[in-house]
Amino acid sequence: MPPGSQSAQMTVPTADSESANTLRSANVPRRHGLLAASALTAAALLAVPAHAQEVGEDTAREPDYFWNGGENPEPDPAPPFRIEEADEAGAIAFEADELGYENGTETVIASGDVVLRRGNQQLEANEIRWDRESGLIVASGNVRLRDETANTIYTDRLELTDELRAGAMENLLLVLDEGARLAARKGTRNEDGTVRLDYAAYSPCRVETPEGCPRDPSWRIVAKQVNFDPESQTVRFKGAKLELFGAPILPLMGITIRTDGQPVSGLKTPNLRFSESNGIEVMGEYYWRLAPNREMTLGASVYSDVAPLLSASYSALTEHGAYQVTGYATNSSRIPIGGDASDVLPGSEESVRGYFDANGRFQLDENWSVTGSVRLASDRTFLRRYDISRDDRLRSMINVERIDDDSYLSIAGWATQTLRTGEEQGLVPFAMPLVDYRRRLSDPVLGGKIMLQANTLMLERSDGQDTQRAFTRAEWSLRTLTGMGQEVTFTALARGDVYHTDETALTSVDFYRGNEGWETRAMAIGAVDVKWPLVGGVFGGTQVLTPRVQFVASPPIRNLSIPNEDARAVDLEDSNLFALNRFPGYDRVEDGARVTYGFDWRWTAPGWRINTTLGQSYRLSNQSDILPDGTGLTSRTSDVVGRSEVRFRDFVSFTHRFRLDKDNLAVRRNEFDVAVGSRKTYIEAGYLRLDRNIPDTLEDLGDREELRLAGRVAFANYWSLFGSTVVNLTDREEDPSFTSDGFDPLRTRLGVAYDDECMSIALTWRRDSFTTGDARKGNTFLFRFSLKGLGL
Repeated sequence: MPPGSQSAQMTVPTADSESANTLRSANVPRRHGLLAASALTAAALLAVPAHAQEVGEDTAREPDYFWNGGENPEPDPAPPFRIEEADEAGAIAFEADELGYENGTETVIASGDVVLRRGNQQLEANEIRWDRESGLIVASGNVRLRDETANTIYTDRLELTDELRAGAMENLLLVLDEGARLAARKGTRNEDGTVRLDYAAYSPCRVETPEGCPRDPSWRIVAKQVNFDPESQTVRFKGAKLELFGAPILPLMGITIRTDGQPVSGLKTPNLRFSESNGIEVMGEYYWRLAPNREMTLGASVYSDVAPLLSASYSALTEHGAYQVTGYATNSSRIPIGGDASDVLPGSEESVRGYFDANGRFQLDENWSVTGSVRLASDRTFLRRYDISRDDRLRSMINVERIDDDSYLSIAGWATQTLRTGEEQGLVPFAMPLVDYRRRLSDPVLGGKIMLQANTLMLERSDGQDTQRAFTRAEWSLRTLTGMGQEVTFTALARGDVYHTDETALTSVDFYRGNEGWETRAMAIGAVDVKWPLVGGVFGGTQVLTPRVQFVASPPIRNLSIPNEDARAVDLEDSNLFALNRFPGYDRVEDGARVTYGFDWRWTAPGWRINTTLGQSYRLSNQSDILPDGTGLTSRTSDVVGRSEVRFRDFVSFTHRFRLDKDNLAVRRNEFDVAVGSRKTYIEAGYLRLDRNIPDTLEDLGDREELRLAGRVAFANYWSLFGSTVVNLTDREEDPSFTSDGFDPLRTRLGVAYDDECMSIALTWRRDSFTTGDARKGNTFLFRFSLKGLGL
């Protein structure tokens, strides 16, 4: 075929094919949407630097192609294939603008926009020369080779066999399927598909800013030799160094990474911290990839003032679920809570200290599952001193569940270790067992649904009251709509309880004790709830006003003869205003008759949403014997409660909850949360004030006032300033047990961070304002540094 012919497609058989001398051509339309040639995009990011001789003896010239200020943009995602696969197995489908022969040889020359495809491999170039005798294919000019695993090689010259397998390359860029890049002066693609690169650089970082401007990578690895195995998706480096913002900072010995995002064994980036309790700390970890479904992390923290802290974490994914086990251990002095470090002689209270945390979940079959966790600390201040956790209670549990379409069964056990100052461990109960079973009957009764429940609980204390409880309950409900659009719900509930209590005298609040020994209780509750949604337009949006009235009635219930274990923190809120029982648990149930009334209002417009709830209840009989003063429910007429929510797109969110005294409209509960900004730059604020004037003997209902602030300011694409604080505003008038002056910052944090797609750096200052045992108040500085894309 003479030079200058039109666009043609042919099938080029491989050298071992019987039809190796056949050549077929036909005119076909050219496809559009080709990618910019990008061997030329190996620039300041992956070009081997001037100091490359430090990682090898060869000081050959640097690559010809650089990322140079945007002339060669970052490669676009490669399309799957531009031409159809050849009909004959093992043959190469071929398409070019011009096709010809070299005089006196068996060489086919294709030029222009040339595309070759063999199976799942595709080769593109400005010119391709194919020696039919040797089977050698030489591609030049904007060469791009896509292999079977969707990795793409960009180079200016490439030698291949007619199976598109082996070949030599110069000045090349290898773009991996996950987005990472390898650039090198020269390279070889072997018969098995592996690629060897000499004087190469690797980075998973992007080379463009979000605005499309060119940028240098945050970090890269430069190496004398790099071997890439596309089948195992691993990159092995020899003679490697880590560069950070263009500066060499660390030699890397025998490093191997995966390009598919899967982790590999290796050292993690260390962190630095300084604290008043422990001095200077260096934290290091080794990640051990045991199997695709099992991993372990071994860690050690070395301190300037105390003994080292060792840690280990193991996690696994099994056929039926997953679990993880974590442990910390050290040997250090322990200062009793309330003690002074100056009062403790060195070594006088040294002991082995630690923390154990394990949890997991297993789905045994379609219905049955098991969930469990164990959390134990050697003492109350270990977690806080070593900055592991600030939890003040550690809960361990086991829960066996069965769930199907119509029933639910839970068999659980709970144990709690308290870390709170002044709280006795012997008064903290453990629950074993807690059994809860519920069944929904499929056949309606009188048009309504029936829900059955059985529940049993045993609470044991080593130094306190013990309680056992069991009850059964049946609830019938019917929801209907009237012709005028009202939604009416009828509810009937019957329940029978059996309690047994020991050691009631060990409960300090007689209000919670109940009677010693066996007690029984029966109750019946009926309710009618009416809602009437009214829809209309206003202020350019749509509003829904829903007045609501509820009537609840019950005969007198023997409440005080029963111990109160789970219904102590009662408080009237918008969330429980229309509940059948405003108590949070099962041990206390409201009796008598009451009417609850209020409304919901919702307004929506493009980008805006506003919700408001307001309500109050009126009791037809007094029930002050089980409701403490200050809860908003003591008198016949309750306090007024409400909630308002305002949201504008994802930029503004505001929520306000309140309770107003029915007599003088004094604010008994005032709580708001507000967030303004985007995900990168925002400010959040929260405020809570409980002014209920409840007797201080009821510790579950104490008054509090607290302010929370947090914010983040992003700048220069990847940098940010952040901070947060929690301030205790409670004074002695609100809680006589407090010695606060009404403004105590509990914990304050400020920091600066750099975070892009492949690296995170953060420096944080935190100040704790209280000393608890050996967890001292003072300043803590933490420096964190992590590289993404290393597989650790």
